[in-house]
Amino acid sequence: MGTTMYETGEYLAKNPAWHVQDSPWKARQVLRMLQRNGIQPMSICDIGCGAGAVLEHLQRESPPGVELCGYEVSPQAFSFCQKRANDRLHFVLGDVVNCGHGLKQFDLVLMLDVVEHVESHCELLRGVRPLGKFKIFHFPLDLSVQGLIRGIPSKVRRSAGHIHYFTKQLVLQTLEDTSYHVLDYFYTLGSVESESGSVRTQLMRFPRRLLFSITPDGAALFLGGCSLLILAT
Repeated sequence: MGTTMYETGEYLAKNPAWHVQDSPWKARQVLRMLQRNGIQPMSICDIGCGAGAVLEHLQRESPPGVELCGYEVSPQAFSFCQKRANDRLHFVLGDVVNCGHGLKQFDLVLMLDVVEHVESHCELLRGVRPLGKFKIFHFPLDLSVQGLIRGIPSKVRRSAGHIHYFTKQLVLQTLEDTSYHVLDYFYTLGSVESESGSVRTQLMRFPRRLLFSITPDGAALFLGGCSLLILAT
């Protein structure tokens, strides 16, 4: 596969903050999943870690002995990561599946908003599976009735590089097809809980919150603005 937009700097030009503003919220979702399943990892790997800020926030909430490592293919994002590195938080520039990771296995592997960007996404999922005891995935659910009317898949393809689009059912089927066992999952509502967003997104917060309180699956399918956080082995 040729050089990607993440390596050429095109993605950075379109997303100069590399979504750092969302990192505290994402870290909270990961901690929520770990707490509700009684998991206390002592080693954490974040694949496609971006600017490294999610790991930075997780380290602040973890016991002192936890080792954290982030893998990132973008040289631009990796330069942001390096500013966050310390004696127990390390970053590697490269593809974790093909860069000689060796026999090391982590207690927890994170892939947060990554799979939708990768051309051979099923190949990646199969390659990642042996690298950790537990895996946590975060999938944006770009396919919804409102999203299709508004052309969301095309918009996020141009702005964020999404080349795969999911509903909850498609996410769960994809993980089953790649031999994962799903232990737990829940919707995340970044479009409702984030303080940022367009005027349209802000106007949709109340109807999304209302419908989600009645039928989460219906809210995700009809109004969108949801993602799915999944714990798997």
